[in-house]
Amino acid sequence: MLKRLHIYYKERYPIFLRLLLGLIVFGEIYFIVLLNQGVTHFNIGIQEIIGSYTVFAFLLWLRVADDLKDHRTDKLLFPDRPLAAGKTKIKDVVISCLVVELIAIILNYLFMPNFIFFIVLYIYGFLMSKWFFQRSKIQPSLPLALVTHNPVQMFVNLYIISFTVIKYNLNFINLTTIMTLFTLYFPALIWEVSRKIKNPKKENDYTTYSKLFGYKRATRFVLIVTIMDIITNFILVWNLSKLSVVILLLLVTWMTIKFIEYMIDPSKYEIVEKVERYTYLQESTMLLTVVIYLLVGKI
Repeated sequence: MLKRLHIYYKERYPIFLRLLLGLIVFGEIYFIVLLNQGVTHFNIGIQEIIGSYTVFAFLLWLRVADDLKDHRTDKLLFPDRPLAAGKTKIKDVVISCLVVELIAIILNYLFMPNFIFFIVLYIYGFLMSKWFFQRSKIQPSLPLALVTHNPVQMFVNLYIISFTVIKYNLNFINLTTIMTLFTLYFPALIWEVSRKIKNPKKENDYTTYSKLFGYKRATRFVLIVTIMDIITNFILVWNLSKLSVVILLLLVTWMTIKFIEYMIDPSKYEIVEKVERYTYLQESTMLLTVVIYLLVGKI
């Protein structure tokens, strides 16, 4: 069983990298909320570790649930994937996932002051895994799937924000928390749409946003969301680093040029490649802003 699980997790959910991702996501939102509200003395302990683990556990659940609901399709389209190829048994993955989630439930119940938000997060995850009990309507529709599934990152953010404001007795609703709610959500939305925008000459039977709305209109939508994403970032880093504001401005200018180039000539490159580069640079800038501020203060 362990050997089979190793095959699955190595390909579908690398444990160490996803634990690190959980720590980064939790830490970025946690410190952005605190620093923007003037908190510079931190009380970091087991709760922050549990919060990071919860992000890891929840994303694992989404990965497993997605693989299970797409199992039949994967056998046809992606036969080399561990579950589709029979290299890992479904029972192995389900048992291991249940253990991880049970640990998350116990830890959150015992140690976290925002347990109700943990429940809300997992209720949303459950509804996602069941297609909100409207599979026949949602699954065939890219826009409906996007509207119902993509906001999951906001619920992850809400879990982290709620813990932070409760622990430090901060105001729950203000400009910082509202903007932070959209942090990481917009990049996920941008990537999800852009990966399904194709050069008209490369379209096939696979349903894409470019096939539904035209590649120019779909690209314009991603451009608008990118600008909205940068605006939220401007607000969140304005009081922390003016240098980061300049970097983000240069970044969105570069990305705008790439979107325009793609709308003029979609054969130049796959737009998702540029979006992925943008996302890495943008999130790195946000993370480094927090780290540098903690180490040396405002720059």
